[in-house]
Amino acid sequence: MEELRKTLEALVHGKISLEEAQENLRQLFARAPFLELENIRLDTHRRLRRGFPELIYGEGKDAEVLRKIASALLEKGEPVIITRLSREKFAHMELSEGLRYYPMARIASNLPPRPHRGLVSVVSAGASDEPVAEEASIILEMLGIRVERFYDVGVAGLHRLLPHLAKINSSSAAIVVAGMEGALPTLVSALTSTPVIGVPTSVGYGASLGGFSALLTMLNSCSNGVAVVNIDNGVSAALFAYLIEEKRHEHKGKI
Repeated sequence: MEELRKTLEALVHGKISLEEAQENLRQLFARAPFLELENIRLDTHRRLRRGFPELIYGEGKDAEVLRKIASALLEKGEPVIITRLSREKFAHMELSEGLRYYPMARIASNLPPRPHRGLVSVVSAGASDEPVAEEASIILEMLGIRVERFYDVGVAGLHRLLPHLAKINSSSAAIVVAGMEGALPTLVSALTSTPVIGVPTSVGYGASLGGFSALLTMLNSCSNGVAVVNIDNGVSAALFAYLIEEKRHEHKGKI
């Protein structure tokens, strides 16, 4: 992605000829669109296709495998985002100089938060839902999107949400994270015109069934404009909101 940007900038500013730019692009796209590492293939062209890099899922991979993946990406100058990474596993990776760790979100990355455009609201029902909300918030900020956080504003105390409706309504999307019965996304959708991305969490007592009850509530929302991702999946919610914001920015002023 960086090489492509540099080639295009050089062409625009007259530093290289059209023929030289074509040759640079030919060499760039002649490379394998993935980085092969033993039995792992890292999708290095995902940013070109989707606008965001491949995210590495940390659970189920041991620290040594994650260290090799991160080292290979860092060596190539690629972005590194590892999700669902425990503090203990991060410590065993021994890459603290190349990566920053976000304990609440359980994310390690070489990308600093750089919010400078757009606006997405991240709303959570209770303090126990905050890790999933932070997972979404941190990823959005790494991708350059401004985030407004409204935490612990669940339906058990509706008055806590009401002062924030104007800001939520001005956002391009609202990620609404809730466990227990999972009613908060419907409420936010009913009170604003903002597209809502519901994220059920596994927070709750026995009958919440590990988040399944909240998932069904959100899927059965009687307020139109609510999309739902999987249980505890702040990553997918963040990337969905990112795409909404990017398309909004891309088409701003064209309608």
